[in-house]
Amino acid sequence: MGKYHFIIIGSGWRSLYYVRIAKAMPDILRLDAMYCRTQEKADKMAEEFSIHTTTSIEECVGYKPDFAVVAVNKTSICDVSIEWMDRGITVLSETPAALDMDSLKKLYRYHMSDDKTDKKQVVAEQYREYPYNKARINLVNSGVLGDISCLNISIAHEYHGFSLIRAYLGIKPDENYTVSGKIYEFPTTQTLTRYDKFTDGRTAPKKRCVAVFEFESGKVAWYDFDSEQYRSPIRKNMIKVQGVRGELINNELYYLDENNVGRKEKIAFGDKIIYEPVWGLRGLSEDETAIATLMCKTAEYSRGQALPPYSLENALADAYAAILLDEAVRTSNKVSSCIEKICIAKNKYLLKK
Repeated sequence: MGKYHFIIIGSGWRSLYYVRIAKAMPDILRLDAMYCRTQEKADKMAEEFSIHTTTSIEECVGYKPDFAVVAVNKTSICDVSIEWMDRGITVLSETPAALDMDSLKKLYRYHMSDDKTDKKQVVAEQYREYPYNKARINLVNSGVLGDISCLNISIAHEYHGFSLIRAYLGIKPDENYTVSGKIYEFPTTQTLTRYDKFTDGRTAPKKRCVAVFEFESGKVAWYDFDSEQYRSPIRKNMIKVQGVRGELINNELYYLDENNVGRKEKIAFGDKIIYEPVWGLRGLSEDETAIATLMCKTAEYSRGQALPPYSLENALADAYAAILLDEAVRTSNKVSSCIEKICIAKNKYLLKK
């Protein structure tokens, strides 16, 4: 069962995405084991989700999986990823690659070390693989809008948002930029959380981060994200991409044809399929579909059959941007990225000493 084998390190809420994906794709993905720190947690997860669990690192290594999913607390992702790479296993780590500059530097140095050249890590930055994002990015890259200059984006937070900004604007990970921003609080009716559903009309102050990224190339991104946006039915996503010959607003395209006459099209409607993974949707959510795509591509990368589905350069750039965004809103200052600290050589980020 399953042509790609993997293990899961961690047993929290996010790890269950990978469990659901494996159950939906048994002909493609095989979950060999979930590693838990305590026997109590291992027993609970095994009983509740009908999966094999273990507290033995040796057992996990013995499976020789194509990759290990590292789905632990964000503060531990960097260190735990390094631990499993040192055991000779390709790592697919949850986001972000690093939560602070110390961890970021540690990861840089790990991957630049001469004796770590065979260590493989993919960061599970899935938002570019969302079917709707994939279709829209392909459309933008087709040139129908001409050269892209700016966008307004309210889809995902921090590192996820920056990944999409770079994808839609065509920004490489080594381009400098400035970021300024502010966090506001507004009363919002509570509806859904990860674990609860509220229907009593209660309200609570919710944070909204608004920021501007200005790139050296002259391109600009206006970032806007509400803390309720991922789950609330009354806080929806929005994107507007502008080019010299048109703009894309959510799923509507406004552009000039070959005769410079204005046109309008919808890029998604009814039962029309604008993007679908080769293995089908399998009843998975958009988020799970995107993650499943990364899992399959990570397995191929681990086997030497493909390039990494999301390069470490991209993932580290995303993490760095999230750190700078936090500094900008915390200090109310415009913050500049510093490429003098980071350079790309031989397809790797290196820290200047």
